[in-house]
Amino acid sequence: MNIYLSGKRVLVCGGSQGIGFASAQLFARSGASVTLVARSKESLETAVKELYVGADNQVHDYLELDLADPYKATNELSVYIGGGKNIDILINNSGGPAPAGLLGEKPEKFLSYFSQHIITAQLFTQLVVPHMKQEKWGRIVNIISTSVKVPIAGLGVSNTIRGAMASWSKTMAGELAPFGITVNNVLPGSTDTQRIASIIATDAQKTGKSEDEVRALREASIPMKRIGKPEEVAAGIVFLASREASYITGVNLPVDGGSTPSM
Repeated sequence: MNIYLSGKRVLVCGGSQGIGFASAQLFARSGASVTLVARSKESLETAVKELYVGADNQVHDYLELDLADPYKATNELSVYIGGGKNIDILINNSGGPAPAGLLGEKPEKFLSYFSQHIITAQLFTQLVVPHMKQEKWGRIVNIISTSVKVPIAGLGVSNTIRGAMASWSKTMAGELAPFGITVNNVLPGSTDTQRIASIIATDAQKTGKSEDEVRALREASIPMKRIGKPEEVAAGIVFLASREASYITGVNLPVDGGSTPSM
């Protein structure tokens, strides 16, 4: 299946690295124009130069936004859209909390990450949906976690916030379905990103094992016996954002090598 998204503009949050950047690369290959969002101007400038350009109407750019400040980020995105760059596909993707158990966490941490994930997604969606409704076509894909199906030990706040994001998505999918707008979640399992490196490092510190040993144990627990690649997760994201996925909405798609022990 060849996916063509020429004439569409994609906003990829967390787009300068990891799964976000891998998704941006695939979107660019599909003919879409890509707007990367991240906090670091330097990393954004580097990333946008690496995106494929195959046609004159394909223009990539970036927005230096901090999703931890949702109102400021939304104001800046509003100015961007007001300049004539409407968003057809929104990829909500934001880093998770540092690994830690649940009981000892402070309420402020919950509030901070709820704001970064849920409030930002809500405000961004309110901005982009009017154009999508006008076009009778739009895609919103949220990159969250397999923890929405089975909580992951040692990721207390993350499990909580990702679960809230999944419920937000399912509710929004029902509201937007009549307008030809789909809302779906992609649930990455262990994937070679900075996030998994952080989790492995924390586990190594807790157990006294080396990071190589912790990684080997993690790989052994995965049915496919390896950690996934960002581009493998990106393939699921781009499919759900495609025209071909027009009758799929409100779903959680695990991309985890078979790790999740539930349907």
